[in-house]
Amino acid sequence: MDRINAMRAFIHVVQDGSFTKAAERLNTSPQLVSKYVSKLEQHLGVRLMNRTTRRVNLTEAGTRYFESARQVLADIDNLENQIGDLRPEASGLLRISAPVSFAIRHMEPLLSAFRQAHPAVEVDLQVNDRKVDIIEEGFDIALRVGRLRSSSLIAKRITPVRLAFCASPAYLEQHGEPQSPEDLQYHHYLHYSYLDSNAIPALQKWFTGNTGARRVMMSNNGDVLVSAALSGAGIALQPTFLTGPAIREGRLKVILRDYEPEPMAFYAVYVHRQLVASKVRAFIDFIDGFFGDPPYWDRDL
Repeated sequence: MDRINAMRAFIHVVQDGSFTKAAERLNTSPQLVSKYVSKLEQHLGVRLMNRTTRRVNLTEAGTRYFESARQVLADIDNLENQIGDLRPEASGLLRISAPVSFAIRHMEPLLSAFRQAHPAVEVDLQVNDRKVDIIEEGFDIALRVGRLRSSSLIAKRITPVRLAFCASPAYLEQHGEPQSPEDLQYHHYLHYSYLDSNAIPALQKWFTGNTGARRVMMSNNGDVLVSAALSGAGIALQPTFLTGPAIREGRLKVILRDYEPEPMAFYAVYVHRQLVASKVRAFIDFIDGFFGDPPYWDRDL
């Protein structure tokens, strides 16, 4: 029995919740994954999980084995990464998580240029607006927008992210253009679910008045809100890496420039290791300065 592959199969079944999803992650068949887990149980002489048609449940032994096996594989991966750093050329699979809207607009040129510079690196880009657990989910790097809190992870600041209030000319013609945050109480707000409104003074004032202020729409995706703003549904506070083209074309107008929040930042986050894998180090070095400071999407706005 290949014990390492059996351990890896078992861990993915637990993390992904099914043999089928684990097989997809490992690029193999559910039958082989099931065989690995069965062989592992036979080798250990205990049942690690109870299987049903819909889910798997860990036994007490399975729970203890899962935590230990995950640490063993992490140590093995760390050892291989340290050895990999001794190679002059970055290589291997680089798994990156990035926000959806940013990835769609700005990641392809970056990754194409990176692959030309490092052809031995294969890139797996997964887009998701939620905050992924890069250790649990097996990512090498997570690209994040915001103001990061302290953690055990390493965060490399890449470029500033400007947030701007904007609305369509048609909306402003119908409802008037606010001149101060107090005026926002009379307007419609298109709210981004992941944005902490309480941390932004202008948004706090949006809801302090006694008339009319309401969130007419909320979404966890900025594209949806920008589309709504373009159609005249209300005012959105969104990053200019998303709204820049519409602002340049006059389809959106920036308002309340003097009351914009302090810029956030775009970060590359990765796990702290004494020796960072060459593929990770190569990407961090490559992305640093790629977008510019200020970034290219903010020029002429």
